[in-house]
Amino acid sequence: VQLQASGGGLVQAGDSLKLSCVVSVRTFSTYAMGWFRRVPGRERQFVAAISRSGDSTYYEDFVKGRFTISRDNAKNTVYLQMKNLQPGDTAVYYCAARPTLEGVAYYYTDYERPENYDYWGQGTKVTVSS
Repeated sequence: VQLQASGGGLVQAGDSLKLSCVVSVRTFSTYAMGWFRRVPGRERQFVAAISRSGDSTYYEDFVKGRFTISRDNAKNTVYLQMKNLQPGDTAVYYCAARPTLEGVAYYYTDYERPENYDYWGQGTKVTVSS
């Protein structure tokens, strides 16, 4: 399973960016997907996650109302639309995939922990200037 993230860049405060992550796997629709970010010197931080079907989404509090996660299972792609970016959003953003089982209930705590994800992309850097 390979993940390729893209879409990062340098923007000004208040701007928007849309990150994409293409997953090379035949059974993409069986994977829940997450976005995390890391600032140098700090641990990876959960940003958002989406269930295998796309019916359920989860967000860390600091991005609620500004970021939207979505997926297109036909394109093996997960997105992170980021609006009203602030300097505090500056980080390397990583997409991650975890296999899930049909009929099994998953909860927020299942998605927010990076150790629950099996596969990771290389990261895409987002820099927000003030």
